[in-house]
Amino acid sequence: MNGGSTTAKILVTGATGFTGKNLCHRLIQNGEKVVAFVRQSSRFKELENAGVECRIVDIKEKEAVQNNFQDIAKVYHIAAAYRTEHSDRREFMAVNMEGTKNILEAATGANVTRFIHCSTVGVQGEIEDPPAAEDYRFEPGDHYQRSKLEGELLARKYFESGLPGCVVRPVGIYGPGDTRFLKLFKPINKGYFIMIGSGKTLYHMTFIDDLVQGFILAGTKHEAIGEVFTIGGEKYTTIQELVNVIADVLKKPHPRFRVPFYPVHGAAIVCEKVCQLMKIAPPLYPRRVEFFQKDRAFSIEKAKNLLGYRPKVGLREGISKTMEWYKDKGLI
Repeated sequence: MNGGSTTAKILVTGATGFTGKNLCHRLIQNGEKVVAFVRQSSRFKELENAGVECRIVDIKEKEAVQNNFQDIAKVYHIAAAYRTEHSDRREFMAVNMEGTKNILEAATGANVTRFIHCSTVGVQGEIEDPPAAEDYRFEPGDHYQRSKLEGELLARKYFESGLPGCVVRPVGIYGPGDTRFLKLFKPINKGYFIMIGSGKTLYHMTFIDDLVQGFILAGTKHEAIGEVFTIGGEKYTTIQELVNVIADVLKKPHPRFRVPFYPVHGAAIVCEKVCQLMKIAPPLYPRRVEFFQKDRAFSIEKAKNLLGYRPKVGLREGISKTMEWYKDKGLI
Protein backbone atom coordinates (compact mmCIF):
# COMPACT_ATOMS: atom_id res chain seq x y z
CA MET A 1 0.00 0.00 0.00
CA ASN A 2 1.20 3.52 -0.69
CA GLY A 3 1.83 5.82 2.22
CA GLY A 4 -0.13 9.03 2.73
CA SER A 5 1.25 12.52 2.21
CA THR A 6 0.27 16.04 3.15
CA THR A 7 -0.50 16.95 -0.46
CA ALA A 8 -4.21 17.54 -1.04
CA LYS A 9 -5.77 14.68 -2.96
CA ILE A 10 -9.02 13.58 -4.55
CA LEU A 11 -10.88 10.76 -2.84
CA VAL A 12 -12.98 8.31 -4.85
CA THR A 13 -15.13 5.85 -2.92
CA GLY A 14 -16.46 2.82 -4.76
CA ALA A 15 -13.31 2.92 -6.89
CA THR A 16 -13.30 -0.79 -7.69
CA GLY A 17 -16.76 -0.57 -9.28
CA PHE A 18 -17.39 0.19 -12.94
CA THR A 19 -18.03 3.92 -12.60
CA GLY A 20 -15.50 4.54 -9.83
CA LYS A 21 -12.70 2.73 -11.66
CA ASN A 22 -13.26 4.69 -14.87
CA LEU A 23 -13.41 7.95 -12.93
CA CYS A 24 -10.10 7.13 -11.19
CA HIS A 25 -8.39 6.43 -14.50
CA ARG A 26 -9.63 9.71 -15.98
CA LEU A 27 -8.50 11.72 -12.93
CA ILE A 28 -5.06 10.10 -13.06
CA GLN A 29 -4.84 10.91 -16.78
CA ASN A 30 -5.69 14.51 -15.88
CA GLY A 31 -2.68 14.64 -13.55
CA GLU A 32 -4.62 14.44 -10.28
CA LYS A 33 -3.46 12.65 -7.13
CA VAL A 34 -6.16 10.11 -6.34
CA VAL A 35 -6.97 8.17 -3.18
CA ALA A 36 -9.40 5.25 -3.20
CA PHE A 37 -11.13 3.72 -0.19
CA VAL A 38 -11.22 -0.02 -0.90
CA ARG A 39 -12.24 -3.10 1.03
CA GLN A 40 -9.69 -5.76 1.97
CA SER A 41 -11.56 -8.31 -0.16
CA SER A 42 -11.79 -6.16 -3.29
CA ARG A 43 -9.51 -6.32 -6.31
CA PHE A 44 -7.59 -3.08 -6.47
CA LYS A 45 -4.24 -4.02 -8.04
CA GLU A 46 -5.27 -2.44 -11.34
CA LEU A 47 -5.96 0.84 -9.55
CA GLU A 48 -2.59 0.78 -7.80
CA ASN A 49 -0.83 0.01 -11.07
CA ALA A 50 -2.55 3.07 -12.57
CA GLY A 51 -1.18 5.28 -9.80
CA VAL A 52 -4.15 5.36 -7.41
CA GLU A 53 -3.30 5.32 -3.70
CA CYS A 54 -5.51 2.57 -2.28
CA ARG A 55 -6.41 2.67 1.40
CA ILE A 56 -8.28 -0.17 3.05
CA VAL A 57 -11.22 1.67 4.60
CA ASP A 58 -14.75 0.40 5.20
CA ILE A 59 -17.02 3.42 4.88
CA LYS A 60 -19.32 1.88 7.49
CA GLU A 61 -16.55 2.37 10.08
CA LYS A 62 -16.73 6.00 11.17
CA GLU A 63 -13.34 6.19 12.90
CA ALA A 64 -11.49 4.59 9.99
CA VAL A 65 -13.08 7.07 7.59
CA GLN A 66 -12.17 10.08 9.75
CA ASN A 67 -8.59 8.88 10.19
CA ASN A 68 -8.05 8.90 6.42
CA PHE A 69 -9.29 12.38 5.56
CA GLN A 70 -6.35 14.56 6.61
CA ASP A 71 -5.07 15.11 3.05
CA ILE A 72 -8.35 14.98 1.14
CA ALA A 73 -9.47 18.12 -0.73
CA LYS A 74 -12.24 16.75 -2.95
CA VAL A 75 -14.57 13.75 -2.72
CA TYR A 76 -16.37 11.73 -5.37
CA HIS A 77 -18.63 9.51 -3.31
CA ILE A 78 -19.54 6.67 -5.68
CA ALA A 79 -19.63 3.74 -3.23
CA ALA A 80 -22.96 2.01 -2.72
CA ALA A 81 -24.47 -1.32 -1.78
CA TYR A 82 -25.86 -2.22 -5.18
CA ARG A 83 -29.06 -4.08 -5.80
CA THR A 84 -29.17 -7.86 -5.72
CA GLU A 85 -32.45 -9.69 -5.52
CA HIS A 86 -32.13 -10.76 -1.89
CA SER A 87 -29.96 -8.06 -0.33
CA ASP A 88 -30.88 -7.19 3.22
CA ARG A 89 -32.52 -3.78 3.63
CA ARG A 90 -30.26 -3.15 6.64
CA GLU A 91 -27.15 -3.58 4.49
CA PHE A 92 -28.48 -1.09 1.94
CA MET A 93 -29.06 1.46 4.72
CA ALA A 94 -25.75 0.72 6.43
CA VAL A 95 -23.79 1.53 3.27
CA ASN A 96 -25.97 3.94 1.30
CA MET A 97 -27.15 5.96 4.31
CA GLU A 98 -24.84 5.46 7.29
CA GLY A 99 -21.71 5.03 5.17
CA THR A 100 -22.62 8.20 3.30
CA LYS A 101 -23.09 10.01 6.61
CA ASN A 102 -19.59 8.96 7.73
CA ILE A 103 -18.06 10.33 4.53
CA LEU A 104 -20.05 13.58 4.77
CA GLU A 105 -19.07 14.17 8.41
CA ALA A 106 -15.41 13.49 7.71
CA ALA A 107 -15.51 15.82 4.70
CA THR A 108 -17.09 18.57 6.78
CA GLY A 109 -14.47 18.21 9.49
CA ALA A 110 -11.63 18.21 6.97
CA ASN A 111 -12.88 21.36 5.17
CA VAL A 112 -13.17 19.55 1.84
CA THR A 113 -13.59 22.04 -1.01
CA ARG A 114 -16.03 19.96 -3.12
CA PHE A 115 -18.17 16.88 -2.45
CA ILE A 116 -19.80 15.12 -5.40
CA HIS A 117 -22.42 12.62 -4.27
CA CYS A 118 -23.50 9.87 -6.67
CA SER A 119 -27.20 9.12 -6.43
CA THR A 120 -29.40 7.44 -9.07
CA VAL A 121 -32.36 8.38 -11.26
CA GLY A 122 -34.00 5.36 -9.62
CA VAL A 123 -35.03 7.66 -6.75
CA GLN A 124 -37.68 9.00 -9.13
CA GLY A 125 -39.03 5.55 -9.98
CA GLU A 126 -41.16 5.08 -13.09
CA ILE A 127 -41.44 8.26 -15.14
CA GLU A 128 -45.12 8.86 -15.87
CA ASP A 129 -44.62 12.09 -17.83
CA PRO A 130 -41.26 11.74 -19.64
CA PRO A 131 -38.74 13.17 -19.86
CA ALA A 132 -38.18 13.86 -16.16
CA ALA A 133 -36.10 16.79 -14.91
CA GLU A 134 -34.23 16.86 -11.60
CA ASP A 135 -37.22 18.28 -9.70
CA TYR A 136 -39.57 15.45 -10.74
CA ARG A 137 -41.23 13.73 -7.77
CA PHE A 138 -39.57 10.92 -5.79
CA GLU A 139 -40.98 7.41 -6.01
CA PRO A 140 -38.31 4.78 -5.24
CA GLY A 141 -39.46 1.28 -6.09
CA ASP A 142 -37.29 -1.01 -3.95
CA HIS A 143 -34.94 -1.11 -0.94
CA TYR A 144 -31.94 -0.10 -3.04
CA GLN A 145 -33.65 2.97 -4.48
CA ARG A 146 -35.09 3.97 -1.10
CA SER A 147 -31.67 3.77 0.54
CA LYS A 148 -30.14 5.82 -2.28
CA LEU A 149 -32.85 8.43 -1.81
CA GLU A 150 -32.09 8.62 1.91
CA GLY A 151 -28.40 9.05 1.12
CA GLU A 152 -29.09 11.77 -1.44
CA LEU A 153 -31.39 13.73 0.88
CA LEU A 154 -28.79 13.50 3.64
CA ALA A 155 -26.06 14.81 1.34
CA ARG A 156 -28.27 17.70 0.29
CA LYS A 157 -28.79 18.65 3.94
CA TYR A 158 -25.03 18.86 4.41
CA PHE A 159 -24.75 20.98 1.27
CA GLU A 160 -27.43 23.32 2.57
CA SER A 161 -25.47 23.60 5.83
CA GLY A 162 -22.32 24.78 4.11
CA LEU A 163 -20.44 21.78 2.69
CA PRO A 164 -19.75 22.76 -0.95
CA GLY A 165 -21.18 19.92 -2.97
CA CYS A 166 -23.66 18.62 -5.50
CA VAL A 167 -25.56 15.49 -6.47
CA VAL A 168 -25.13 13.53 -9.70
CA ARG A 169 -27.82 11.08 -10.81
CA PRO A 170 -26.48 8.76 -13.54
CA VAL A 171 -28.81 7.20 -16.10
CA GLY A 172 -28.49 3.64 -17.51
CA ILE A 173 -24.70 3.29 -17.35
CA TYR A 174 -23.02 1.01 -19.90
CA GLY A 175 -19.78 0.53 -21.81
CA PRO A 176 -16.67 -1.67 -22.02
CA GLY A 177 -16.00 -3.21 -18.62
CA ASP A 178 -19.64 -3.53 -17.57
CA THR A 179 -21.71 -6.70 -17.94
CA ARG A 180 -25.21 -5.60 -16.92
CA PHE A 181 -26.47 -5.49 -20.50
CA LEU A 182 -25.23 -8.97 -21.35
CA LYS A 183 -28.77 -10.13 -20.55
CA LEU A 184 -29.81 -8.34 -23.76
CA PHE A 185 -26.74 -9.00 -25.90
CA LYS A 186 -26.59 -12.78 -25.33
CA PRO A 187 -30.13 -13.76 -26.33
CA ILE A 188 -30.13 -11.33 -29.26
CA ASN A 189 -26.81 -12.76 -30.44
CA LYS A 190 -28.08 -16.35 -30.17
CA GLY A 191 -31.45 -15.57 -31.74
CA TYR A 192 -33.72 -16.43 -28.83
CA PHE A 193 -34.58 -12.96 -27.48
CA ILE A 194 -38.29 -12.50 -26.75
CA MET A 195 -39.72 -9.02 -26.23
CA ILE A 196 -41.95 -8.76 -23.17
CA GLY A 197 -44.73 -6.28 -23.84
CA SER A 198 -45.00 -3.73 -26.64
CA GLY A 199 -41.35 -2.67 -26.87
CA LYS A 200 -42.49 0.97 -26.82
CA THR A 201 -41.31 1.56 -23.24
CA LEU A 202 -38.74 4.36 -23.02
CA TYR A 203 -35.20 3.78 -21.78
CA HIS A 204 -32.20 6.10 -21.41
CA MET A 205 -28.55 5.04 -21.72
CA THR A 206 -25.30 6.77 -20.70
CA PHE A 207 -21.94 5.71 -22.08
CA ILE A 208 -19.35 5.49 -19.32
CA ASP A 209 -16.98 8.09 -20.85
CA ASP A 210 -19.78 10.66 -20.95
CA LEU A 211 -20.76 9.89 -17.35
CA VAL A 212 -17.18 10.36 -16.17
CA GLN A 213 -17.03 13.71 -17.94
CA GLY A 214 -20.25 14.70 -16.20
CA PHE A 215 -18.75 13.85 -12.83
CA ILE A 216 -15.62 15.86 -13.53
CA LEU A 217 -17.65 18.88 -14.59
CA ALA A 218 -19.72 18.57 -11.40
CA GLY A 219 -16.46 18.52 -9.46
CA THR A 220 -14.91 21.57 -11.12
CA LYS A 221 -17.66 23.99 -12.18
CA HIS A 222 -18.61 26.55 -9.55
CA GLU A 223 -22.16 26.53 -10.91
CA ALA A 224 -22.55 22.94 -9.68
CA ILE A 225 -22.48 23.78 -5.98
CA GLY A 226 -25.76 23.07 -4.24
CA GLU A 227 -27.36 21.55 -7.34
CA VAL A 228 -28.65 18.16 -8.52
CA PHE A 229 -27.79 16.95 -12.02
CA THR A 230 -29.07 14.14 -14.18
CA ILE A 231 -26.25 12.85 -16.38
CA GLY A 232 -27.40 10.82 -19.38
CA GLY A 233 -26.93 10.23 -23.06
CA GLU A 234 -28.08 12.76 -25.67
CA LYS A 235 -31.27 10.86 -26.49
CA TYR A 236 -33.49 8.28 -24.89
CA THR A 237 -34.96 5.48 -26.96
CA THR A 238 -37.54 2.72 -26.86
CA ILE A 239 -36.69 -0.80 -25.77
CA GLN A 240 -37.48 -1.99 -29.29
CA GLU A 241 -35.08 0.55 -30.81
CA LEU A 242 -32.38 -0.45 -28.32
CA VAL A 243 -32.84 -4.12 -29.16
CA ASN A 244 -32.70 -3.37 -32.87
CA VAL A 245 -29.46 -1.39 -32.51
CA ILE A 246 -27.88 -4.27 -30.57
CA ALA A 247 -29.02 -6.69 -33.28
CA ASP A 248 -27.60 -4.44 -36.00
CA VAL A 249 -24.24 -4.16 -34.27
CA LEU A 250 -24.14 -7.94 -33.80
CA LYS A 251 -25.20 -8.39 -37.46
CA LYS A 252 -28.24 -10.39 -36.38
CA PRO A 253 -31.88 -10.17 -37.53
CA HIS A 254 -34.18 -7.91 -35.53
CA PRO A 255 -35.98 -10.09 -32.97
CA ARG A 256 -39.66 -10.50 -33.79
CA PHE A 257 -41.01 -12.73 -31.01
CA ARG A 258 -43.17 -11.01 -28.41
CA VAL A 259 -45.22 -12.07 -25.35
CA PRO A 260 -47.71 -10.03 -23.27
CA PHE A 261 -46.30 -8.27 -20.22
CA TYR A 262 -48.81 -9.06 -17.48
CA PRO A 263 -48.79 -12.89 -17.63
CA VAL A 264 -44.98 -12.88 -17.50
CA HIS A 265 -44.96 -10.36 -14.65
CA GLY A 266 -47.47 -12.45 -12.70
CA ALA A 267 -45.33 -15.54 -13.19
CA ALA A 268 -42.27 -13.60 -12.00
CA ILE A 269 -44.04 -12.61 -8.77
CA VAL A 270 -44.99 -16.24 -8.05
CA CYS A 271 -41.49 -17.44 -8.99
CA GLU A 272 -39.85 -14.96 -6.65
CA LYS A 273 -42.07 -15.90 -3.70
CA VAL A 274 -41.52 -19.63 -4.19
CA CYS A 275 -37.76 -19.16 -4.48
CA GLN A 276 -37.70 -17.03 -1.34
CA LEU A 277 -39.33 -19.89 0.57
CA MET A 278 -36.74 -22.27 -0.87
CA LYS A 279 -33.96 -19.76 -0.16
CA ILE A 280 -32.64 -19.83 -3.70
CA ALA A 281 -32.12 -17.07 -6.28
CA PRO A 282 -35.14 -16.78 -8.62
CA PRO A 283 -34.50 -17.37 -12.34
CA LEU A 284 -37.28 -14.85 -13.03
CA TYR A 285 -38.18 -11.89 -10.82
CA PRO A 286 -40.48 -8.87 -11.13
CA ARG A 287 -37.87 -6.12 -11.35
CA ARG A 288 -36.23 -7.62 -14.43
CA VAL A 289 -39.59 -8.02 -16.14
CA GLU A 290 -40.55 -4.44 -15.20
CA PHE A 291 -37.59 -3.25 -17.29
CA PHE A 292 -39.91 -3.85 -20.27
CA GLN A 293 -42.80 -1.82 -18.85
CA LYS A 294 -41.61 1.19 -16.85
CA ASP A 295 -40.57 4.33 -18.72
CA ARG A 296 -37.11 5.69 -17.86
CA ALA A 297 -36.47 8.87 -19.83
CA PHE A 298 -34.83 12.03 -18.52
CA SER A 299 -33.90 15.58 -19.39
CA ILE A 300 -30.20 16.53 -19.32
CA GLU A 301 -30.81 20.20 -20.10
CA LYS A 302 -29.77 21.39 -16.63
CA ALA A 303 -26.38 19.70 -16.91
CA LYS A 304 -25.98 21.16 -20.38
CA ASN A 305 -26.89 24.67 -19.30
CA LEU A 306 -25.03 24.90 -15.96
CA LEU A 307 -22.10 22.54 -16.50
CA GLY A 308 -21.57 22.70 -20.24
CA TYR A 309 -22.11 18.93 -20.34
CA ARG A 310 -22.19 17.51 -23.86
CA PRO A 311 -22.45 13.71 -24.30
CA LYS A 312 -20.17 12.66 -27.14
CA VAL A 313 -20.92 8.97 -27.65
CA GLY A 314 -24.12 8.09 -29.49
CA LEU A 315 -26.06 4.91 -28.80
CA ARG A 316 -24.87 2.95 -31.85
CA GLU A 317 -21.22 3.86 -31.25
CA GLY A 318 -21.50 3.02 -27.56
CA ILE A 319 -23.21 -0.31 -28.25
CA SER A 320 -20.49 -1.14 -30.81
CA LYS A 321 -17.71 -0.44 -28.32
CA THR A 322 -19.46 -2.48 -25.67
CA MET A 323 -19.99 -5.38 -28.07
CA GLU A 324 -16.31 -5.35 -29.06
CA TRP A 325 -15.33 -5.61 -25.39
CA TYR A 326 -17.79 -8.45 -24.78
CA LYS A 327 -16.36 -10.35 -27.75
CA ASP A 328 -12.77 -9.66 -26.70
CA LYS A 329 -13.54 -11.13 -23.27
CA GLY A 330 -15.36 -14.12 -24.74
CA LEU A 331 -18.66 -13.13 -23.18
CA ILE A 332 -20.64 -13.39 -26.42
